[in-house]
Parts: sequence; C-alpha cells; structure tokens
Amino acid sequence: MDERFGFLSGHSLAVYSSHGCPDCTRLDRWMAQHALPHTKVFIDEEPGAAEKLEAETGKQAVPFVLVDGRTWVRGYHKEIRGRFDEGVFLDELRQALAALPG
Repeated sequence: MDERFGFLSGHSLAVYSSHGCPDCTRLDRWMAQHALPHTKVFIDEEPGAAEKLEAETGKQAVPFVLVDGRTWVRGYHKEIRGRFDEGVFLDELRQALAALPG
C-alpha cells in the first residue's frame, strides 16, 4: 500500500455504491488504482443498505464510505469540478478516524 494511505492500515472501508453511478465508478477506479482494500455494498442489491445509509447519514447519495462500521465519509465532492479530489477524500478519512473513540 502506498505510504500516503498508511493511516488506513487496520481499518475497514465499506463503499456504499449503486450500479450505473458515475461517482461510484470514479471512486472504485481510484481505490483499485491505489490498491486500497475495501468491500462494496450495492444499495440497489443489498436489502436494508439504502435505509442504513439514509438513516445514518441523512443522505441518499452515493458513494459513501463506512469506516470501521462506525463513521461515514463521502466518496464524492459535488463542489469540486470532476466531483472527486484525492486530497479532500484523504483529509476527510483522517478526520473521521481521529474522531472515533478509542
């Protein structure tokens, strides 16, 4: 794993996604390119996944990443041209991990 991603070692990432979602495809390609281990949860296939996402994030948009089963990070950046920024994504992952108790 690239040293930039070392802070993710030992943490689980579950990417909540949907088939036909361009932002989801973009995040999936980026994660594959950097060999970041993760699981995929397709909200249009997995019973209860869409409801869990909305109940816990207040959002229906994907992709979202569930970190260690406890905190959510968005996998898209609608405010940025191209809708994804590696730096923003990694900063949000760091912040999410820092906020987790113990």
